[in-house]
Amino acid sequence: MREFREVRVWSPHNAERFAREFQVHAATSAEAAVRGADVIVVATSATTPILRGEWVAPGAHINAIGATRPNWRELDDEISQRATIYVESREAALKESGDVIAAGKAVVEIGEVIAGNQPARRSADEITLFKSVGVAAEDVAAADLVYQKRTERVSQ
Repeated sequence: MREFREVRVWSPHNAERFAREFQVHAATSAEAAVRGADVIVVATSATTPILRGEWVAPGAHINAIGATRPNWRELDDEISQRATIYVESREAALKESGDVIAAGKAVVEIGEVIAGNQPARRSADEITLFKSVGVAAEDVAAADLVYQKRTERVSQ
């Protein structure tokens, strides 16, 4: 489990409000938010890359959960080439993620890491990227949890 000493956020529209609400630092640009970061979360509806590889430090981990259409990108080519890419489902990522499709290289399913068949990290300087497109099983599990919580409240 990582301990975070600083959290920086950037948004073209809501960074200041979000930063006040969650008591974090609002960065003035995407670059200022990610430069030197150990962990980067990218959650956009971008159609062209927002995150640039030149800003990403060796050893960083990126969680990218937006741009989930074949023709959308939130990560530039440098990130795709420098990072080891992990996905929930290789089949889904190669159909739905413009970032994974554009990378044109092998990706690792997270289940392979959990099963011990693939390493989580090969070196301290390796950049790791988890590109999430979501899978139906996650949606079903979330819906079931909401249903169970609602049922518990109604029966009380």
